[in-house]
Amino acid sequence: MEIKKLLIDGQWMVGEPGVERLFSTNPATGALNHEVAAAGAKFAAQAVASAHRACRQPGWRDMLPAERARILYRIAEGIEAHSEEMSRLQMLENGKVWKECQAQVRSAAATFRYYAGVCETLGSEVTPARGNYLSLAVYEPYGVVVAITPWNSPMTMEAQKIAPALAAGNAVILKPSEVTPSTGLLLGRIALEAGLPPGILNVLPGWGHEVGAALVAHPQVRLVSFTGGTESGRRIAQVAAAKLMPVALELGGKSPHIVFDDADLELAVDSIAGGIFEGSGQSCVAGSRAFVQRGVYDQVLRKLVARARAIAVNLPDQAGAQMGPMASFAHRDKVASMVAQAVADGARAECGAGVPQDPALAAGAFYLPTILSGMRNDDAIAQQEIFGPVLCLMPFDDEADLIEQANASVFGLASGIWTGSYPRAWRVARALEAGTVWINTYKQLSIATPFGGFKDSGLGREKGIQGLRLYQQAKGIFFGM
Repeated sequence: MEIKKLLIDGQWMVGEPGVERLFSTNPATGALNHEVAAAGAKFAAQAVASAHRACRQPGWRDMLPAERARILYRIAEGIEAHSEEMSRLQMLENGKVWKECQAQVRSAAATFRYYAGVCETLGSEVTPARGNYLSLAVYEPYGVVVAITPWNSPMTMEAQKIAPALAAGNAVILKPSEVTPSTGLLLGRIALEAGLPPGILNVLPGWGHEVGAALVAHPQVRLVSFTGGTESGRRIAQVAAAKLMPVALELGGKSPHIVFDDADLELAVDSIAGGIFEGSGQSCVAGSRAFVQRGVYDQVLRKLVARARAIAVNLPDQAGAQMGPMASFAHRDKVASMVAQAVADGARAECGAGVPQDPALAAGAFYLPTILSGMRNDDAIAQQEIFGPVLCLMPFDDEADLIEQANASVFGLASGIWTGSYPRAWRVARALEAGTVWINTYKQLSIATPFGGFKDSGLGREKGIQGLRLYQQAKGIFFGM
């Protein structure tokens, strides 16, 4: 079996001696996909040296924005040209259904196009003078940036970090998840073919405790952008604090999805189901806590159970598949264990809470859409991020009760509100401690709109113009008269 190579300084390498290779497993079948070369501390140092050299040399950093934008546009075109291959790689490695994989690849291409446009049009600023001088605010790249991406949506997360970091003039080292390394490697090849100078994008698959830790701690790495679990984010922040290095952290969530008694219940139920069961619930913004006003709680529960039972759980490449497997067997077992403990603690499993009985799915890491009721908001299952197709359904009495319960979480990433009253929607949206609030919709995302979390859900904002400025530092320049 051919081993996928990693990318340093424009060269494809077979892996670092003494570092265990990665073995990619198809979560839908349990079959081995491929082996992937892995980097450790030695290759991390080589990649940083390459990136540092590349961003210091005349070229990328000093390239006219229009020229840099042209390369980003070509990367977008390359992603579209390789869309079938890229979609299939993601499907094989994390089990998302084919339709969702295709949509995420299109989103990645759109992200590169968007930041090409921002790169070409965003300017510096003349600031109001307070004396006899001309004052300016200009923006400089940090230099070497490390992007660490998760396994649930690798293509969109890689584009969301790499495109603005490149547009800002940095060199980037991508450390993809060990579960889903292949889309990042393909993106590295596309970038080279698009004319990106060697060393400006390096791709280092490997284990987080080896190559990831070495990259974060390296003194020439000046910024780390990480999407993943909260505890890993804390460890990165601790290392960054010792270096006085800025970080961008997009971490966990336990997002409340709220239904008032004046809502369109059919639309709300469809949105709640999509918000938690799409992608097998493996989304940081999954609406995993549903709060329903008590007067319509039983009605919404019945509709949600019927909707969950109707979801087509199948192999991700099968026509009509709406939900595929979990991304790994270990993660499926973790989710199953959390649900079992919740039921033992008194929660009721209204549906799901197990694996499919279809023999065709027996070899995969499948878990059925699950709805739990009967728990309190302060129970463990309602507070911990499950990151799976598990909905915790709870009632509330009035607006004040709802806000208190919704905000009673260490997380604050996203939220959704369903109501026919726009004054109420505005009041609740402003009161919720969350970085994103959807009103009478859910999980609508725009690369032009800043995204990030409150509290333990992270630091900094990705996307939008702020998403490019994240990778730059401001400099004041004064001209005396």
